[in-house]
Amino acid sequence: METAPAKTLQKRQVLFLAILFLLWEAGSEEIRYSMPEETESGSFVANLAKDLGLRVGELATRGARIHYKGNKQLLQLDITTGNLLLYEKLDREVLCRATDPCILHFQLLLENPVQIIQADLQLTDINDHSPEFLEREMLLKIPESVQTGTVFPLKIAQDFDIGSNTVQNYTISPNSHFHVVTHHRGDGKKYPELVLDKALDREQQPELSLTLTALDGGAPPRSGATTVRIEVVDINDNAPEFLQSVYEVQIPENSPLNSLVVAVSARDLDAGTYGKVAYALFQGDEVTQPFVIDETTGEISLKRALDFEATRFYNVEIAATDGGGLSGKCTVAIEVVDVNDNAPELTMSRLISSIPENSPETVVAVFSVSDPDSGENERPLDREERAEYNITITVTDMGTPRLKTEHNITVLVSDVNDNAPAFTQTSYTLWVRENNSPALHIGSVSATDSDAGANAQVTYSLLPPPDPLLPLASLVSINPDNGHLFALTSLDYEALRAFEFRVGATDRGSPALSSQALVRVLVADANDNAPFVLYPLQNASAPCTELVPRAAEPGYLVTKVVAVDGDAGQNAWLSYQLLKATEPGLFGVWAHNGEVRTARLLSERDAPKQRLVVLVKDNGEPPLSASVTLHVLLVDGFSQPYLPPPEAEAAAAAPADPLTVYLVVALASVSSLFLFSVLVFVAVRLCRRGGAGSAGRCPVPEGHFPGHLVDVSGTGTLSQSYQYEVCLTGGTGTGEFKCLKPILPTFPLQDTVREIKENPTLRNSFLFN
Repeated sequence: METAPAKTLQKRQVLFLAILFLLWEAGSEEIRYSMPEETESGSFVANLAKDLGLRVGELATRGARIHYKGNKQLLQLDITTGNLLLYEKLDREVLCRATDPCILHFQLLLENPVQIIQADLQLTDINDHSPEFLEREMLLKIPESVQTGTVFPLKIAQDFDIGSNTVQNYTISPNSHFHVVTHHRGDGKKYPELVLDKALDREQQPELSLTLTALDGGAPPRSGATTVRIEVVDINDNAPEFLQSVYEVQIPENSPLNSLVVAVSARDLDAGTYGKVAYALFQGDEVTQPFVIDETTGEISLKRALDFEATRFYNVEIAATDGGGLSGKCTVAIEVVDVNDNAPELTMSRLISSIPENSPETVVAVFSVSDPDSGENERPLDREERAEYNITITVTDMGTPRLKTEHNITVLVSDVNDNAPAFTQTSYTLWVRENNSPALHIGSVSATDSDAGANAQVTYSLLPPPDPLLPLASLVSINPDNGHLFALTSLDYEALRAFEFRVGATDRGSPALSSQALVRVLVADANDNAPFVLYPLQNASAPCTELVPRAAEPGYLVTKVVAVDGDAGQNAWLSYQLLKATEPGLFGVWAHNGEVRTARLLSERDAPKQRLVVLVKDNGEPPLSASVTLHVLLVDGFSQPYLPPPEAEAAAAAPADPLTVYLVVALASVSSLFLFSVLVFVAVRLCRRGGAGSAGRCPVPEGHFPGHLVDVSGTGTLSQSYQYEVCLTGGTGTGEFKCLKPILPTFPLQDTVREIKENPTLRNSFLFN
């Protein structure tokens, strides 16, 4: 019967051999084979006896066998011939996924004497998968105003093959408007972009349907296709732009579900619905992607658990689309960080099931240990991860019974400043309505520091803006203790619609660590500008008067009121209406364009001078307005003499200076008296010269003044002499003329009349019967 010391010695020998076996494994030989995937089971891989320089049958003598990692049998060994054969058909995409090269590790174990040979089988890819688009149809909404040469991103096709057997090129069905260009992505994949060659016209062709084909590099090549449907839309001239084209982020594989990964942000310079941005996963692969994005905020969160051992990197493409269909794209590169979530795996390969006692040193088992995690088994201490360790030391003797002693040690990890402050968001967007009161609180930024004590105390500050012309210090300020932001002055949307700056968060460690975040302030418009009339001018020295022929038809364009508004959006939408009119119903104003047109036929009863007051009003809350006065003259055709404007008449009708009135009255009196004296003198002289011969021509009744002849010589404005018979009324005492008949000279009367009509002075001085 064996004694206890003998059994203890035997166990120590077995343990020693196992340790020796592991040391042999590290320094053993290694051979590598290669063959294509999908090769039929039973196919010849290699002759191990020949490759190892062994004789035929020596493998059987030495008890050769194949050992696989994970105890999964992939190969089989014919020990009589030394041939290594495939146990089953191998699929590279199932065994290795996207890992390249795909290498399967196995070991050849020889028992007598013990020898371990490391061997690898590399599976080469064959073109056994076709490119495949995740969506059967892509929809692009493209405005007709887009310039030629504009690029539109398209979604990629997936191909599970690798190398040249994956997607190499994209083509588009022949058309006159677009061609496709293939580009290389950062992770080696290729993606297509659609380029506009010819301008679109929605009225001619509102929709196009194209076929996008993805080709791999196999021989023969495989392909996959999808439909690209293009809708032509109107006037949205600014596409969303991301603040970064590439976002890089790391996330631990044990992150809880719904945790925030990163927030992306895009901006669109358009207004209204064209300026509202919606976020989405560009590929739309909700099945394979473990992430989801909020379409409003752009926050990407985790919807499914991560596994570092399965997938270490994700390239997520995000699309931002505005209300008009234009879109921008960015890439989020997500690196999964390994955590120690896998226990070591022990793989046993039993060589001898039983062993006789008193046996010499013998190998009884071969085992291997692996851990799917990465990195070192030991890591430096991290207080933020674990601040306290409880260590128990146990000492046990080998006596019977065994006795032991335990001792507990508590280790506290002190903090060092190894963590910079981290903002809760990489960028902040704040809205401020213009005309705000100074010192208004407009928002806050927040950062946290995972250190402790003074190393975790955060101080906020404004960083110098990249634009040296931006007076940041006079626009905003920040509270250094809590990150509150204040507007220092009243902002004006018409002068400054948006501005950006960076804020810093610095801890109080030594040395101090800091981080930055972007803050974008958007000024919202208020209705603080009334409409301004450009035409007709209201301050002109000579007001503008419009002429309208009386023969104008209803709808005749008289003029157009042109106005602008300094505000934006609906605050700048203008409407026009007729506020006052000399004759209501004669004219009308179109509400949307300010055109003044006739509303009915004009008649002779319509006053020739019309005064219109047009009101221009914006769409703000409350609305602001301006008015403009129009003067319209109704004429019988445009050849009619121009009538004086109402202002001229008003000026003429205005009361004159009293001194001017006195001078005018005195001058008129003197002139009238002088003219009357001249007429009386001429009349008396003519009557004396005529004598009795005048009685037959002009009877002279009883009265104060007998009839006389008026002789007008050619010394005045007339070129010849004229003689008139003047008859005065009798019995009235007024001295009024009753008749004025010419005594014809030897030349025709028609010449005299024509000369008087052509001479303004004569025409205004004489009265004709």
